[in-house]
Amino acid sequence: MTVSTIRELDGAEALARVPELAEVLRDCVEGGASVGFMLPLAEGRPEAFWRKVAACVVAGERHLFVAEDAAGRICGTLSLVVDMPDNQPHRADVSKMLVHRRMRRHGVAERLLKALEVKARELGKTTLVLDTVTGSDASRVYERLGWRRAGDIPNYALMPEGVPCSTSYYFKPL
Repeated sequence: MTVSTIRELDGAEALARVPELAEVLRDCVEGGASVGFMLPLAEGRPEAFWRKVAACVVAGERHLFVAEDAAGRICGTLSLVVDMPDNQPHRADVSKMLVHRRMRRHGVAERLLKALEVKARELGKTTLVLDTVTGSDASRVYERLGWRRAGDIPNYALMPEGVPCSTSYYFKPL
C-alpha cells in the first residue's frame, strides 16, 4: 500500500472530512494506541474530537496534516499545535500522530513528521515537543528521525483498556 499525498487541511476541509478522521482515530484506539481515549469509545466521541480540532485549525491554533492513500482516503494524521503561552513563541507541540493499522510500516509517520517540520520552520518555530508511550513503535520512529528523549514519567496515562503506562517526552530543535 502506498500513500499518495501528505498535505495540510484547512478548517473547512477538516470539518468536511470528520468521518474519515474519526475512522482513523477509532482504528488506532481499537488497536490499543494510548492517544487520550478509552475503550469502549463512546458513540460520536471521535467525531466530536475532530470537530474541535477543525475549530482550532480555523482559529489558527493548530495545523492539521493528513496522509491520503492512493484512493484519496485519509490513513494518517498529525497536528502542529501553535497556540503557546506568550513566553514560548518559538515552540510548538506535536500532537495526535495517528496511522491506520492498514498503513503502518509504509513510511506514513515519517512523511507526516517531515511535512510538519517544514511547516514549523516556515512559522519560525525552533523547538518541537511531543509525548508518547514509552517504548512504543512511535517512540522508535521519533528517535530514528532525530528526536531527543527528555525523560519518562511512570504511570502517566492509561492504555485504552485501562492499564497504566509510562510516557516519554521528546523534543527536537529545528
